[in-house]
Amino acid sequence: MAAVSERLSKARRIVVKIGSALLVDGKTGTLKASWLASLSEDLADARRLGQEIIIVSSGAIALGRRKLKLAPGAIRLEESQAAAAVGQIALAQAWSEALRKHDIVAAQILVTLNDTEERRRYLNARSTLAMLLAQGAVPVINENDTVATSEIRYGDNDRLAARVASMMSADCLVLLSDIDGLYTAPPGMPGAKIIPEIKEITPEIEAMAGKPVSGVGSGGMITKIEAGKIALAAGCNMVIASGHGLHPFRRIAEGETCTWFLSGANPLQSRKRWIAGTLVPMGRLHIDEGAALALSRGKSLLPAGVRRIEGSFARGDAVSIVSEAGIEIARGIVAYDKDDAALILGRKTSEIEKALGFRGRDEMVHRDDLVMTGGARV
Repeated sequence: MAAVSERLSKARRIVVKIGSALLVDGKTGTLKASWLASLSEDLADARRLGQEIIIVSSGAIALGRRKLKLAPGAIRLEESQAAAAVGQIALAQAWSEALRKHDIVAAQILVTLNDTEERRRYLNARSTLAMLLAQGAVPVINENDTVATSEIRYGDNDRLAARVASMMSADCLVLLSDIDGLYTAPPGMPGAKIIPEIKEITPEIEAMAGKPVSGVGSGGMITKIEAGKIALAAGCNMVIASGHGLHPFRRIAEGETCTWFLSGANPLQSRKRWIAGTLVPMGRLHIDEGAALALSRGKSLLPAGVRRIEGSFARGDAVSIVSEAGIEIARGIVAYDKDDAALILGRKTSEIEKALGFRGRDEMVHRDDLVMTGGARV
């Protein structure tokens, strides 16, 4: 296990969640511009080290409710939605301006629960985020509070950030919070001690979680524990750290007091275990010997190597990949619906657009969405 000071600096892809109370002044309802500027500087430094950054930012409702002059305290769902509609513009502008000072392009993405739970939307969101990262942009994600309802909304961005970290196979999830970690008892109580490392979320760990304390955000330690469960299952380390004060991200890398949730696996291993052992194949792709050999060498499955398809599957479904001998050798998440897959099987990548009438993905199944399961030797 890497030393504490290296856990953040060695991560390849990092999701950073910022709570409302850190970004928005609870008394005035205005943006904490100097704090945002210091965090943006930290993230720009991380980018220069080659790290990919995804931001999950609260604050839209907190900013919007002031502009709409809504009363302090709890507000109705429809008031939250109206406040979010106003605040999302201000929040996106703030992030865009802060990152632009470091020559970084910001991209706003609004999501709902279904976008990370339903496989077709999941695949679309994942592809969009991957493209933004490949182009050097920093995605800024928030729950789409303008259309979310009490039945489908996350209700906090801790779990949203964990879902994003899982979806994007991130190495590390950073939860910047009001508090610097998980304590054995409420901070300030006699004998309360911070827990520096957690490798398993036990009932005892869950019992240490408390209630929301900021009055600005909707999360609390309970939601952070839930986020930890999601992150660890995805092979992603997670850290809860105080966001108060300037340069909070940098201070974590320098070893400031915090709580680390440590996963025993890496994101790619966890994702492939999920594909191999959890998803039920909805169809079969029969491939030729050349494609089977390519898969055994860690390559993606291209349409040219597919000879025949079976079953009824949609884009984002799991499929079984079968050798010429009729034996399953791999499973994966297919990038095309059955009808489109039938039109491009056996074709070269350069022929996909002509066959479909639009420019589809080069791979039938991308190598990151594919796991070898044994079967025939090739």
